[in-house]
Amino acid sequence: MSNSAQSSASNRINSLLDENSFVEVGAYVTARSTDFNMTAQETPADGVVTGYGTIEGNLVYVYSQDASVLGGSLGEMHAKKISNIYALAMKMGAPVVGLIDCAGLRLQEATDALNGFGQLYLSQTMASGVIPQISAIFGTCGGGMAVSAAITDFTLMEEKKGKLFVNSPNAIDDNYTEKCNTASAAFQSEEVGLVDFTGDEASILNQIRALVSILPANNEDDMSYDECTDELNRVCEGLENCVGDTSLALTMISDDNFFMEVKAAYEPSMVTGFIRLNGTTVGCVANRSEKYDEKGDKAAEYDAVLTSRGCKKAADFVSFCDAFNIPLLTLVNVKGYAATKCSEKNMAKAAGRLTYAFANASVPKVTVIAGEAYGTAYLTMNSKAIGADIVYAWPDATIGMMDSTAAVKIMYADEIGKADNGAALIQEKAAQYQELQSSALAAAKRGYVDDIVNPEDTRKRVIAAFEMLFTKREDRPSKKHGTV
Repeated sequence: MSNSAQSSASNRINSLLDENSFVEVGAYVTARSTDFNMTAQETPADGVVTGYGTIEGNLVYVYSQDASVLGGSLGEMHAKKISNIYALAMKMGAPVVGLIDCAGLRLQEATDALNGFGQLYLSQTMASGVIPQISAIFGTCGGGMAVSAAITDFTLMEEKKGKLFVNSPNAIDDNYTEKCNTASAAFQSEEVGLVDFTGDEASILNQIRALVSILPANNEDDMSYDECTDELNRVCEGLENCVGDTSLALTMISDDNFFMEVKAAYEPSMVTGFIRLNGTTVGCVANRSEKYDEKGDKAAEYDAVLTSRGCKKAADFVSFCDAFNIPLLTLVNVKGYAATKCSEKNMAKAAGRLTYAFANASVPKVTVIAGEAYGTAYLTMNSKAIGADIVYAWPDATIGMMDSTAAVKIMYADEIGKADNGAALIQEKAAQYQELQSSALAAAKRGYVDDIVNPEDTRKRVIAAFEMLFTKREDRPSKKHGTV
């Protein structure tokens, strides 16, 4: 272990990794700078412990910043050590985990520190989509380090001591910490959507272990699965009652009821997370109109609509899954777009990004229409039209342009106005429209739905679909990358 052997930085690594698995790299590195009396400063390991080890037997590379050494500030050699870990991880195809507690740039090293930050950004960029990157913030993560955390795939944050900011709250005009602590875990997870998980130090480390255990080691690894101990044909009784809170539906259909939701605090009307089906990790995106607490009581209600925040959240998640060849399951219950002035500012672009992410993804894609599926909002949610491989619908699902009653009122406006009993006419025509244009059967007859399945059979049908799609190969037009 390094010269800072018993520091919190080292202890975090030991708590994270399998017992006695950590091997330190660069333990004797110290700062090279001699300016501003740096020669008199002790900089053991230059403020960051780096190396590799295992999590449940899986190789991972890790760096942990030591706040007891110049506040954990990032200098030339500090950055070089982290970049070196990235280089090793890329060669071996293994995840990188960063345990962050950094005061920012080391002022005494100025341009050397700046260059080091730039080299770190480049290393992270080259690793993006090749190996999973996870950052966990236990203390300060400000300025340039906040940008580094944002580049990673998953960001976790200690709920009390963690601080994440580009500009300190007190440096923002008309703001101060007591008014709005923009650096807090609550703000960054609920309002910004940058932080995936919050909690105390022990729970954050446990979440990292769980993530590493279910994610592939790299973008060419097809070993992100485990032996399935659950019944493949298990019937999920009462699944139809989970149309509102689809996180419960995902939990019920998953192997051994495993579900890891990511960014749960950010725009909860859109659910993103991981389940296992027949031992394989599957990424899930789902609309949610209700939320229940651990006691089974309804905790919140949401409109069954797409919001700009929800689209952004889902698009980022879909892109991650596609990059690492993780199959995608979508549960649909959406009737349109959020109609607010605030949402309208970003709605078209956000919906466009989500549509693009689903359409561009070449991994196996299965969609289950559990409730309503109206208009172009449904198209965005991984419909057959934009490339879903298999689309199932529950018998009571409605699929179409809009609610049948609303459609009838538009189409038969003149007749309704002249009729003696307008309400009866609306009811008659709405039933006819529902049967001919908006029912699951009508969509299936047109080939927009592959099969109508009973809710309790969803687990076995989805597993069978993904098994059939296991060897899927799908070409895309030759190009450098899209621009959406």
